[in-house]
Amino acid sequence: MSRFDPLASDSPLIVYIDYKSPYAFVAKDPTYAIEDQLDIEIDWRPLTLDIPSYLGSAKLDGKGKLVENNRSPQQWSGVRYAYHDARRYARLNGYTLRGTTKIWDSSLAAIGLLWAKRQHRAILRGYSNRVFERFWKRDLDIENPQVIESVLKEAGAEVDGFMPFLTGEGKDLHDEMQATIFDTHIFGVPSYVVGGEVFFGREHLPLVRWILTGRVGTAPDIAYRHFDPEGTADE
Repeated sequence: MSRFDPLASDSPLIVYIDYKSPYAFVAKDPTYAIEDQLDIEIDWRPLTLDIPSYLGSAKLDGKGKLVENNRSPQQWSGVRYAYHDARRYARLNGYTLRGTTKIWDSSLAAIGLLWAKRQHRAILRGYSNRVFERFWKRDLDIENPQVIESVLKEAGAEVDGFMPFLTGEGKDLHDEMQATIFDTHIFGVPSYVVGGEVFFGREHLPLVRWILTGRVGTAPDIAYRHFDPEGTADE
């Protein structure tokens, strides 16, 4: 039996993210708000998406010209809408979100998450913020082990032993997690698990908060942009 359970944690809330997901990027701050306002510690976990398996793949050159294309018109339509939608939220919150030039392998950054998570909550947040923000400015090579180690160090992490972890224990744990996550039908990011129930997408954060605070009153609707300390929201 696997030692990893995708639906169980000592923390009241599990959050699955992938640094190459624009939706996970725009969800990070409202998710942090719940963690801070409810004074809980989230169990952050990596879900490394295999984007070409369902959206095809493409690659741009340094000038933004399409040099590889393995997407159907329907897949391009889905990709363009996803970026358009995520950019709307990014602009509302002052983020820079530039489209990527290729489908990145984010597994090294995910293993970096596992390393930071073992050290301190503040280190993990510092690491995730740096990876998300720099990657979406096209300022971070998440496929470079030395770059990931450097970001960890900058976030305050102890990095002695990280390189062996990256290719040994950390990789094994990451790969086991991915296989088990997909078998549980958690398929996208951000995904939230509370009380063994899975909610896909940041629009469910009001409902997640409502569950975490005891289900008091009427269950909230979805798709709010801002959250105040009382749990109400505005468009």
